[in-house]
Amino acid sequence: QKQLVESGGGLVQPGGSLRLSCAASGFTLDHYAIAWYRQVPGKEREGVSCVSSDPDSTYYADSVKGRFAISRDNAKNTVYLQMDSLEPGDTTGYFCGPGIASSFVVLISPQYDYTYWGQGTQVTVSS
Repeated sequence: QKQLVESGGGLVQPGGSLRLSCAASGFTLDHYAIAWYRQVPGKEREGVSCVSSDPDSTYYADSVKGRFAISRDNAKNTVYLQMDSLEPGDTTGYFCGPGIASSFVVLISPQYDYTYWGQGTQVTVSS
């Protein structure tokens, strides 16, 4: 069975850190670029970060640049999102999406149809 599972979310105070994981089973992530995105219910999803299949290229939205770091461990079939200096505005569900796209702009667009979909992990930043 092919599954994509996001984990690592939780409740954290402003300024705190979380490390999200995106783990695949039943298929390999290594030839996909991976996007992390977040979505507030009822609103359009927002691309947060991307990493290429070879992890040499990354992308960050301006809203998280300098605070978040994406990485991947193909041996573990997992992609990570290290989130530091968290702010209340970062509160929402976070999802990962594998895809093969011509550019990161395409991969993180709200209309992109990822190859696999997970259930997401909730991040809440509050004092």
